[in-house]
Amino acid sequence: MKFIKENFNNTYEEKKSKFIACIMPYNNFEKVMFDLKNEHTKARHFVYAYRYLNEFDQVVENCSDDGEPRGTSGKPSLAVLSGANIINTAVIIVRYFGGVKLGTGGLVRAYSSSVNEVINISEFFEYKKLLLTKIKCDYSQLSKLEYILKEENINIITKEFLSDIIITIELTKEEEEVLLLKLPRNIQIIT
Repeated sequence: MKFIKENFNNTYEEKKSKFIACIMPYNNFEKVMFDLKNEHTKARHFVYAYRYLNEFDQVVENCSDDGEPRGTSGKPSLAVLSGANIINTAVIIVRYFGGVKLGTGGLVRAYSSSVNEVINISEFFEYKKLLLTKIKCDYSQLSKLEYILKEENINIITKEFLSDIIITIELTKEEEEVLLLKLPRNIQIIT
């Protein structure tokens, strides 16, 4: 599975109709929709599709045809996201009608192509389920621990300087198993 970290836009034209596809992280969906509706006041349709993982690691999907004939825009857009194995991502396609009716097959092709083209110019990252883990060490071990974490590309979230140092890190289960093998005995993972 893959996801994006920033917004990307692309314009696709089909028989004088203009399809402006905007792909974004799912968390930006409502703000981007609001901004697009204010920016494109003369557009006829704001079709969308999104996929995200909920707290139970289940994929939640939704889409809207926004006035286009049923099943000709939202579902094909969602099918492209699903087929590309994209999660935590939304796409909004702004359509300006060009005066030529595309028919149901033409609409399906146009919306699918529009989403495919914006995907092709977007930068994706591999999704990893990250866990928050705490590590306890004494002050003399801090630089060694930070070195190991940097070598393993593990993100430090917080550092608490108490009688010992407690560092909160973000990593996958596999990375945690590798880290356990590399840590000296006096540095402990706490739960």
